[in-house]
Amino acid sequence: MDTARVGRRIKAFRKLKGYTQAEFARVLDIPLSVLGGMERGTREPSNELIQKIAETLTIDVKEIIPKDE
Repeated sequence: MDTARVGRRIKAFRKLKGYTQAEFARVLDIPLSVLGGMERGTREPSNELIQKIAETLTIDVKEIIPKDE
């Protein structure tokens, strides 16, 4: 998994849906530092967390991790 690319996509979709980092971390019930690390590409999200992010943003997991990954 290209963690930098995934992080950029998470950040872009989060902003598109109007969430601040703090709000989104709270909704996901994860520390802000974890979300920040994912968005910077320094922390790889688990499959479960990617699923939760996709559900929260009402997007398909493939939007976060494209099929070519």
